[in-house]
Amino acid sequence: MTTPLVGIDIGGTKTAAALVDGTGRVLERREAPTPARSGPRAVLDTAARLAIDLLGAATGPVGVGTAGTVDPTTGGIRYATDSLPGWTGTPVADELAARLGRRVRVTNDVNAAALGECWAGAGRDRDHVLLVAVGTGLGGAVVRHGRVEAGARGAAGEVGHLPAPGAERLRCGCGRYGHLEAIASGSGLAAAYLIETGTHVTGRAVAERAAAGDGVAQRVVERAGAVLGAALAGLVALLDPDAVVVAGGAAGPLLPSASTAYSAEVPAGWADVPLLPATLGVDAVLVGAARLTLDGPHIERTNG
Repeated sequence: MTTPLVGIDIGGTKTAAALVDGTGRVLERREAPTPARSGPRAVLDTAARLAIDLLGAATGPVGVGTAGTVDPTTGGIRYATDSLPGWTGTPVADELAARLGRRVRVTNDVNAAALGECWAGAGRDRDHVLLVAVGTGLGGAVVRHGRVEAGARGAAGEVGHLPAPGAERLRCGCGRYGHLEAIASGSGLAAAYLIETGTHVTGRAVAERAAAGDGVAQRVVERAGAVLGAALAGLVALLDPDAVVVAGGAAGPLLPSASTAYSAEVPAGWADVPLLPATLGVDAVLVGAARLTLDGPHIERTNG
């Protein structure tokens, strides 16, 4: 395949579009702040504007990785958090198809990241991969034979809502307490540090303080990583992947303790399943969205 592909990444703070070649390499990219507070129409207009610049070099569908739970039968948003106000119910596939004059395939951004890593990143040449994305929250995706397992509601792989020891006083993004996301995420680090010290800082600041020798921050980070690693070891026994890939901006500080706990807890029958850091960085969603256009699991929409 020689014709480039177009992938779009719609997030709560930034939107990007990229031209991707047949090996998963980003050739060109466009980026702009997401006008989240201006509503879904403005968000879609921004995404379309970025992609239009790239369409001349590509044919075929456009792929989209977006925040929120995507309906696998319509390409619309079943549920989204307040990071994109009004995004719930938005028919993303239909709306972008109308703007772009192209077929559009849509999936959740973590699913797209998993597709990207399996195509051109840490999961390359592996048939079965569990990807966990550690950012402000905690997301996950399961890829089998190069395709995302969507589940009945398009929400399969949401590992962040598993019960987790040590998170009983920490609130998850879903509003409940005691979930894995509530402890093993950027927001979880911030909340745990607040409980320990009474100081409001970001998760990134907690990680930076830990690296600088702050004992409380180090305990918070190590505890979060250990809980994450143990949870991933259990999920390996459940899902039987070839590899576990850990991605996301908040993943780095947690990986050392997560890897230690993972190695200690993974059952003997799965001891050869590696825990790997993602390699595509901020391009993962774009690359995976482009890959989605080749044989995406979600319905295509056209402008007519």
